[in-house]
Amino acid sequence: MTTTETVASPTSTPLSSRSPRSEALGSAIDIIAQVEQQLDQLERLVARPKAPFLPEYLVSIVIPVYNEEKTILPVVEAVLRLPLNVEVVIVDDGSRDGTRHRLAAIAGLEGVRVLYHAKNQGKGAALRTGLAAAEGDFVVIQDADLEYDPSEIVPLLLPLANGAADVVYGSRFIAGRPAGCSRLQYWGNRFLTGLSNQTLGLQLTDMETCYKAMTRWTVDSLQLKENRFGFEPEVTARLAHMGARIKEMPVTYRPRSWKQGKKIGFGDLASALRCIFKYSWAR
Repeated sequence: MTTTETVASPTSTPLSSRSPRSEALGSAIDIIAQVEQQLDQLERLVARPKAPFLPEYLVSIVIPVYNEEKTILPVVEAVLRLPLNVEVVIVDDGSRDGTRHRLAAIAGLEGVRVLYHAKNQGKGAALRTGLAAAEGDFVVIQDADLEYDPSEIVPLLLPLANGAADVVYGSRFIAGRPAGCSRLQYWGNRFLTGLSNQTLGLQLTDMETCYKAMTRWTVDSLQLKENRFGFEPEVTARLAHMGARIKEMPVTYRPRSWKQGKKIGFGDLASALRCIFKYSWAR
């Protein structure tokens, strides 16, 4: 009696039978391919000739970053797409994920400078490093998490270029509470901004915004000290004390949750309160 053996084709192996090690390897290969694609796109953007808007000005985009391996390259790509003469100043604040590997790959691109902190010191410390290194006529702060859309930077520069303002804040709340913004975050920001307004005589709607576009003289006049999220009330107070003309313009906002990587916490609320009172009278 003849026995026929059936040998399963390798291609017939069910996907569910793949080992965790194989799945992890496949995932890593996909991530590497995605990063390489992003890097190729960045190189093409740098090499592409531009007909810049506001050609007489150099605009420094300062990006503090901490553990943002998934979003840092898309943010830099969006900044490089701007129709501006830009220099991108990135300050890695001691990241412990794959952010530094991403940054090492773009550090040699024209118009991109990457600075490193040996250990995490806080957003305020990273911004001090970045602002000190920025050489532009105008300086704009950009977060690395894609909650803000870099394409909206250009309108923020217009009041600076035409002399209508010394500083422009991109307000998330001029039109009310954005979609996806929790009541806690919205009313917490309203409370902090209102308190800052009361102590400084301002009429802002969003003191805590990331988007702050500043002229060269205001940046050079700042003497900042706060290391963490106390940066926002401190810089607002120092700008008010120096007599800088602060204007607000609306920007869109796509907030992420703490589970998605949001880093500000209740301890930072207490720090913001402390800084509002501390710097409202300190000059």
